[in-house]
Amino acid sequence: MVKFCGAGATEQGQILLTGASGWSGKLHLTDFVHLARVLLAERQGGIIFVSKIAAAGLAVVCLMLFTVPMSAQLIPHGNVYAGVSYEHSDYVINRYSFRGWNGSVEAIPFPRLLHVGIVLDGSGFYRTGIQQYNLLLGPRYSFTYGRWRPFVHVMGGVQRVNSSGNINNPVAIDGGGGVDYKLSKFLFFKNFSWRIQGDYVHTRFLSANQSAIRGSTGLLWRF
Repeated sequence: MVKFCGAGATEQGQILLTGASGWSGKLHLTDFVHLARVLLAERQGGIIFVSKIAAAGLAVVCLMLFTVPMSAQLIPHGNVYAGVSYEHSDYVINRYSFRGWNGSVEAIPFPRLLHVGIVLDGSGFYRTGIQQYNLLLGPRYSFTYGRWRPFVHVMGGVQRVNSSGNINNPVAIDGGGGVDYKLSKFLFFKNFSWRIQGDYVHTRFLSANQSAIRGSTGLLWRF
């Protein structure tokens, strides 16, 4: 309850705000409406005057801000991704191009942190005489803007390289990001998005630093 009195404490000079939600650990829209009336109040001839238009405007802004994290995300619980991939990578002193696949599973483990996910990412790349596999794990940060969901991630794991029978298993560090585009909400495509993703991967083996730039695109299913 908030009470303001004008000069003389007349009935016309009083505003009594009731119906606020009370403190429960959460803010409600009605709290902001009442607060707006108080903050935007102006004294005119001993009577407190409240701009209803200003209060309504502030309420709309608050509604927009509070509905963003509570709105349906492109990743309500997690997602599964599968796509094709292309990589340009160092191998000792040479640089090669590879073609392959990329897949991942993302989970949203924290209900209050819908923008943060944990990703398990796997990929395989091939060219004549060389096969490369990667298994990575790490956090991903994302947000939803309409039908778009941009994201960035940092992951670490292991890479397995087989070159004509010579096998190396270096540690791999991955930094990258991308964007998901939500497909039609009708029928079969209701829970599907299309992804474009790019990554930089760093490894070290045979006493040399290796770097790779890769791109991937494919279909994503949200669950």
